This record gives sequence, structure tokens and C-alpha cells, in this order.
Amino acid sequence: MKYLLATIAVNGIFPTLPVPALQAAAYVTAQAPAEGIVRTKSDYPFDETVERIKTDVAAKGIRFFDEIDQTALGESAGIKLSRSTLVLFGNPPLGIQFLTSNPYAGLDWPVRMLVTQDADGAVWIAWTDFKFIASRYRIENRDAQLKMASEVAASIASAATK
Repeated sequence: MKYLLATIAVNGIFPTLPVPALQAAAYVTAQAPAEGIVRTKSDYPFDETVERIKTDVAAKGIRFFDEIDQTALGESAGIKLSRSTLVLFGNPPLGIQFLTSNPYAGLDWPVRMLVTQDADGAVWIAWTDFKFIASRYRIENRDAQLKMASEVAASIASAATK
């Protein structure tokens, strides 16, 4: 896969992150059953997909916050849920830029990437489209940061595609 080096000034910090040279249509493989969701199919089994995401986050120097096994949470409540794990990560100097535009954007940061497995056994990676988030919080003055966040999320998801 070809990578670009994306650099953006955030509070005087210039993080350089490798991001794939992809257009949105290249990584979105199916319409998610919810508004504002980007979804791509993994080429790997469920557990390996989660690990690939976490490994790619670490390789990019992005802060890993948590992994939540939602299936286990369901089991603890006596509720059956298909495989579902939520991975939380972010780059605080970048993400905080959205909160300075609208503090309520903190409801969507850090970034959340959901790995699910459907009834047919397909593994999916989903996250909220940053343009949707910008619209939701009326963020109009962070175009470069939104573009970078979108590219980085797509790059992380691409770690689970061949």
C-alpha cells in the first residue's frame, strides 16, 4: 500500500503520521445501517482484526485508551450479543482541536473504532465519519484537522485489509 506523510500543525506541534493514499470510496465497502458511519470489511478473523488495529495505533504513535469487549459485557448481563469490541484511541493534540471548537465534541473523542462480526461470519470495522461529527457539533473551522483525522482512521482500518 502506498503511504503519504501527513503533517499538520496542532498547537505548535507538527506530528507526522503515515496515512494511505486512499480516497473515501477506496476503503468504504458497504453502507452501514446507521447515519454517519464509515464501515469496511476486514480480511482477517475477529481477534486478529482487533489486534491489527491496536498494533497499527501503536506503530503510529497514537495513544491507545482502551478496548471494551461488548460481547463479554452482554454475557455478564445474561444477554447474547454477536462479537463486538470497541477500541478507543486518539492523538490528544489533534483531537483537542475539535473540543476547542465545540466542547461537546468531547462526546465523540477519543476516536472509537468498532469491530463486529455478523451472522455470516464477516468481520467489520466501523467508525463515525468525521464530516458527520463536524456537522453534528457545527465545527466549521477545523477542515485540515478533520481531513487528517479521516485519513488516519482510514489508515488504521486498512491494517485489517489485504
